[in-house]
Amino acid sequence: VQLQASGGGLVQAGGSLRLSCAAPGYTDRGYSMAWFRRAPGKEREFVASQKWSGGYTRYSDSAKGRFTISRDIANNRVYLQMNSLKPEDTAVYYCAASSDPFFRTVRSWGQGTQVTVSS
Repeated sequence: VQLQASGGGLVQAGGSLRLSCAAPGYTDRGYSMAWFRRAPGKEREFVASQKWSGGYTRYSDSAKGRFTISRDIANNRVYLQMNSLKPEDTAVYYCAASSDPFFRTVRSWGQGTQVTVSS
């Protein structure tokens, strides 16, 4: 099942955005959801993840204290609230689903949503 990410856009430094990922078919409590990002010219990197059960919540060092991952089980959605955005957060953001809470393998990727932070 294809994941659908949305919510990206252009924002000034210091601003906020909330990304959303529709994840029908992956709300089984054995699955975890994550956000990754790929900045221009860089490798894709992990941002945050959480199990549908609410455990195993993890953040990258760059996301800690600024980003919050959450889920809405009733609506099959995962969110990434991003605050205090910096120009270096500019990237295409992808949601992903995995049965591995550490995302050593990924079951499905979303199509990506562009986030651009201007200075």
